Amino acid sequence: MNPALNFIFSRRSVRKYQKNRDIPREMITDMLQAAMAAPSAVAKDPWHFLVIREQETLNKVADVLPHGQMLRHAGAAFIVCGEISRAHDQLESYMLQDLSAAVENILLAATALGLGSCWLGMHPRKERMEDIRKLFSLPDGIIPMCGIALGWPAEQPPPRTRYRDECVHNDKW
Repeated sequence: MNPALNFIFSRRSVRKYQKNRDIPREMITDMLQAAMAAPSAVAKDPWHFLVIREQETLNKVADVLPHGQMLRHAGAAFIVCGEISRAHDQLESYMLQDLSAAVENILLAATALGLGSCWLGMHPRKERMEDIRKLFSLPDGIIPMCGIALGWPAEQPPPRTRYRDECVHNDKW
């Protein structure tokens, strides 16, 4: 693995966080700035980000996400949402691509800042999306795509890649 790309190889899903360690607001802003530096189809930027820092609210999100139990010990979380009317041609596929690019930027920024993170799926699970919609009183046209748990890592998975030669096709299939 190329050491210049270690910030990418070190980005791993972290599910255990140090308890009672706050994430400074400046770091939250840094990650959101990184998110909004992502590419977006026709620069439509259809994203919205709910920032969750209150433990009671983190617990409520954990209640509706079966794989989000680490939120109970997280320092913060984002709920990444899309505004379908702002997506290129108002197409869900473009919106999801834009949001995914923003999410990856958040995950890489968190790693660069020394934080652990974990992407928590919501879309396309209707029940999860509806529970989040109700919990946060999301307006019509706002679609919750995923959550991101954030915290100071209590575990440090080693850097890795899942590169496989058989997935690379040069000039033809």
